[in-house]
Amino acid sequence: MTTVNSLLSENPVVVFSKTTCCISHSIVALIRKFGANPMIYELDELPNGNRIERELLELGCNPSVPAVFIGKKLVGGAIELITLNLESKLKSLLINANAIWM
Repeated sequence: MTTVNSLLSENPVVVFSKTTCCISHSIVALIRKFGANPMIYELDELPNGNRIERELLELGCNPSVPAVFIGKKLVGGAIELITLNLESKLKSLLINANAIWM
């Protein structure tokens, strides 16, 4: 888990994705709609992407992408993000993580 944890320290919003995953692209667009600028790691473009994907699976991300972390905490995948948005909770998470300002 050390690789994932070290990558989380670089940005308040981190998305692990794959370039071929259209759902990941939709989730990134949703986050950007609020004005956040997530750090995106495309696992299929990283030399250690397979190791990171295994770590994400060990953390409970199934499927492994998209995996969204806000404020260094695993929020979940597409279903969780969409649910948070529908419940009007995503914006407050982004604010609390200092990813956006009001």
